[in-house]
Amino acid sequence: MSKFDLTHHFLIAMPAMQEGFFAGTLTYICEHDENGALGLVVNRPVSLTLADMFNQINIPLHQPRLAKMPVHVGGPVQTERGFVLHDTSRDWQSTMRINDKLALTTSKDILEAIGEGRGPDNLLVTLGYSGWEQGQLEHEINENIWLTVPANEHILFDLPAEERLAAAMSLLGVNYSMLVEDAGHA
Repeated sequence: MSKFDLTHHFLIAMPAMQEGFFAGTLTYICEHDENGALGLVVNRPVSLTLADMFNQINIPLHQPRLAKMPVHVGGPVQTERGFVLHDTSRDWQSTMRINDKLALTTSKDILEAIGEGRGPDNLLVTLGYSGWEQGQLEHEINENIWLTVPANEHILFDLPAEERLAAAMSLLGVNYSMLVEDAGHA
């Protein structure tokens, strides 16, 4: 049996998921293995900017270009904890390598480096993450809750949050507004 691994893929919430936390979301899967999956919602910014967050945690942010960068709600789990999705220019204390281009870090040292201008060139900051237990994500995909597509760094780091879902759909050659809410069965 082949291993079903969605690491470095986008999950696109199907239109039928009109209610609940994941309605209208694009989620980036950072890790998927036999124990479950961990991902970050990447198209749900909150009113908190990086400057606001750094001020709250008492870390100086000497990077004017990052000050207005939005912080996102990465998921409903550990919403008080920060997660930084970033390029692999270097590792910090709590860095999980996703692939040769991307990593996820949860330690304070990356925030200090970002504030001082020594951080990664590409980054996305979330509060919280999305998690699935063993077999849960596979079941949800079989139930037509999610579409999947290999992820793209351009979508993650170069596009505004409100354009990411449509851009991920375009990777499939599909217009999101053309999807129907109910799956067909023969």
